[in-house]
Amino acid sequence: MKAVSLPLTSLPLTIEVNQLLVAWMALLTLGTVMVASSSVAMGDGFLNRHLLFLGVSLLSFVAVLAVPPQLWNKVYLLGWLAAVAIAIAVLIPGIGHEVNGATRWIRLGGFSLQAAEVAKFGLCIYMAGYLNRHANRLRDEPKLLLLPICMVAFVCALLIAEPDLGSAVVIITASVGVLFLAGAKLRYFLLIVLLGSAGLGLLIWEEAYRMERFIAFLDPWEVAFGSGYQLTQALIAFGRGDLWGLGLGESVQKLFYLPEAHNDFIFAVIAEELGSIGAIAVVLLLAYLVYRVLFVAKQNLDQRKTFSAYAAYFAGLIIGVQLLIHVGVNIGILPTKGLTLPFVSYGGNSLVVSCALIALVVRSSWELKRG
Repeated sequence: MKAVSLPLTSLPLTIEVNQLLVAWMALLTLGTVMVASSSVAMGDGFLNRHLLFLGVSLLSFVAVLAVPPQLWNKVYLLGWLAAVAIAIAVLIPGIGHEVNGATRWIRLGGFSLQAAEVAKFGLCIYMAGYLNRHANRLRDEPKLLLLPICMVAFVCALLIAEPDLGSAVVIITASVGVLFLAGAKLRYFLLIVLLGSAGLGLLIWEEAYRMERFIAFLDPWEVAFGSGYQLTQALIAFGRGDLWGLGLGESVQKLFYLPEAHNDFIFAVIAEELGSIGAIAVVLLLAYLVYRVLFVAKQNLDQRKTFSAYAAYFAGLIIGVQLLIHVGVNIGILPTKGLTLPFVSYGGNSLVVSCALIALVVRSSWELKRG
């Protein structure tokens, strides 16, 4: 099929796309409000930058929306190459920019490019292209699992070297999940999960700061003024919020008590200001968006549009896994790890890439409607 780009004004908005876009725009609006609230003690700079990031994210959405899936499918290997290139570049002295002991960014004028976020989009394109070519043979030829696993693992090893273990876990989980959905046998899936869990345990064991976080996760109040500080302050925010919350803008923990209140721990601020009811509503809204993404993926798979299907599955898993980890960290059922809440937290790279992933899904639904 010839890859052509049609005017965006001809986009047929199906019920599925409308529901997806409504949830997406609601999350962007909520994110803007909560970034404004959670960063109030740090001045207007964070809100202004967030609005700028939001504008860039909408441009990235339109740009990705304009590209037909057939073109992404043709250049799928470039997705992996781009992920590798930026993951290597960020480790080169003089190119990578270090913040809080981690070298995860490349400075580009007034902006920073985060390697892990670029890798998410690149590997989404790569995995969809690979599975478009080989998914029908995965069940009978398990050796076909080795290549994508090794290529994804190579990128994630580079990310861990930054170090950015949290993003690597999200990417590996989404990659293994989409391989299972593509037809990998359960025993191979469980073997991969077992090996991955053992590798994760080893990575935690060998780094002192990771072990400190793990120990703090087991009993944060024992080290409330040390490695458990962030978690205990987040739990205090949940306690203060109770069922109905203190009211929008009334959080106390965001006033320099809770570090990264506008980013990694924004869910705790949501719970403090909007209460458990509001926090649950946010989780349900994000879960609904993931459900709509996965629904579009299944529609594409049913119509044998496998590239679009696996790209949408990967996008849904990335957003869903990141949601689970962010919430799990904030409520203390997972060790502390810096990950944004998709579409809600402050963070330009995460916002841009998440919107680009949604654009892939919307375009695939458009192509499905066109038949």
